[in-house]
Amino acid sequence: MKREIKKDEWGIVLDFLPHGHYGMERSQPIAQVLGDVYFSLLDVIVREDVTLKTGDRVYIGDGKRKEVKYIRGRLEINDTSTVSKDELEKVIEDIIEKKPDKFIEFFNKAGHVTTRLHQLELLPGVGKKHLWAIIDARKEKPFESFDDIKKRVSLLPNPEKMIVKRIIEELENADKYRIFVPKFEKREQSQRPRFR
Repeated sequence: MKREIKKDEWGIVLDFLPHGHYGMERSQPIAQVLGDVYFSLLDVIVREDVTLKTGDRVYIGDGKRKEVKYIRGRLEINDTSTVSKDELEKVIEDIIEKKPDKFIEFFNKAGHVTTRLHQLELLPGVGKKHLWAIIDARKEKPFESFDDIKKRVSLLPNPEKMIVKRIIEELENADKYRIFVPKFEKREQSQRPRFR
């Protein structure tokens, strides 16, 4: 059985480098983007006549692309520029704000990872007490919004911020379990300079 490859159709620009970065064979415009569904961190080569800015939404799917010439490859979070690292949290917050239903559904439907670990416990700040408060509240009726979660589960840290932190942890490969960022197979790629 062939595994489905999860690909983002659209990406949000984290950083635009009009002349590329040090160590590239030739100078060409490049952008570091974050996929808006699977949170793929990508290096993309941008068409010569295009200028992008942080926050721009660009098509990175398999069809005809207007701004992006081709996808150079996946990035590890440590391989991104300082600007990309600085923008990452805000861009993730914007993605969650624009498509909250997927994340609210997570609070409504999350289940067990193992017999001793629940998916909700993978969120920073959720221990057994919050876990049972969330489960009890969603049994009464499903959550309708982040505000609804905050109202019905007392003393729960900000649910949006918890999701942002979890997505960043998954991008950093800080945990073997995944909720929002699929684990991508590592392929040998040409040596790429590390940004500091």
